[in-house]
Amino acid sequence: MNGSYRSVVLGTGSALPERVMTNRDFEGVVETSDEWIKQRTGIEQRHIAGEGETTVSLGAAAAEKALEAAGLTASDIDLIVLATATPDNTFPASAVQIQNRLGIHHGFAFDIHAVCSGFVYALTTADLYLKGGLAKRALVIGAETFSRILDWEDRSTCVLFGDGAGALVLEARDSEGEERGVLVSRLRSDGAHKEKLYVDGGPSSTGTVGHLRMEGREVFRHAVGMITDVIEDSFERSGLSADEIDWFVPHQANRRIIDASAKKLGISPDKVVITVDRHGNTSAASIPLALDIAVRDGRIQKGQLVLLEAMGGGFTWGACLVRW
Repeated sequence: MNGSYRSVVLGTGSALPERVMTNRDFEGVVETSDEWIKQRTGIEQRHIAGEGETTVSLGAAAAEKALEAAGLTASDIDLIVLATATPDNTFPASAVQIQNRLGIHHGFAFDIHAVCSGFVYALTTADLYLKGGLAKRALVIGAETFSRILDWEDRSTCVLFGDGAGALVLEARDSEGEERGVLVSRLRSDGAHKEKLYVDGGPSSTGTVGHLRMEGREVFRHAVGMITDVIEDSFERSGLSADEIDWFVPHQANRRIIDASAKKLGISPDKVVITVDRHGNTSAASIPLALDIAVRDGRIQKGQLVLLEAMGGGFTWGACLVRW
């Protein structure tokens, strides 16, 4: 690997479906209540994709906003890495379809499938391609339409997820004198936990899309320990500490998991970016969605240290430290 480059963030963007579904909208669909959902998850509403709104359309919209924020055009991009577990088609990759929508006919594009950890995996992958000299500028996108794989009669899962997309633009820059960029990434997985969070279908097994299935208590039980493990590893490898973090942008799955993780790491609540209340769990889209909101409302500023983390089905989990 060529170590003379650093992947610097130039801009962010996001996109959400038009339809908003509140907790109260579920009260006539499944046996639940606004109070029950808020108390256990922190979720108040989520966006649900309608006709014509897909992972590709949302991902492309988020990418266009990220390019605009970066002051670039689509022709400046030579790599697209899309994190998604809900592609428009089994193949081709949704990243290739986004590439085409943006009018890009050079470079390369592909999908990464690590479920809720997907954006951390995608950012790490794009960073390595840029550092390795295979590309100059990358779009890293997380886009999901989880509403299409939910069992709408399963009250334990259908209230948790939403749809959306987020994106950021990375540029390879000479690392000499450049403090900004992706500093360190740590990724993990353990397939022994598959039955705790999975979809009960697929092209090779059932020939169907299937529905999401989850053992919520088991996921919660493992989450905080796994998350803090990779974050502490990131601190050790970078020589940084929790005290130096300006913003903690975790995967937005459950408010209680986020709060418990921040507390265990010693990160102050006022440094934690929370969007789970209005987006629900948008899987691979949750971190870039939260990043875009915190950048656009002025919280995340250039030069600040940002910590990203996620855990998803597989289990997969990972963390990134980024100097913004």
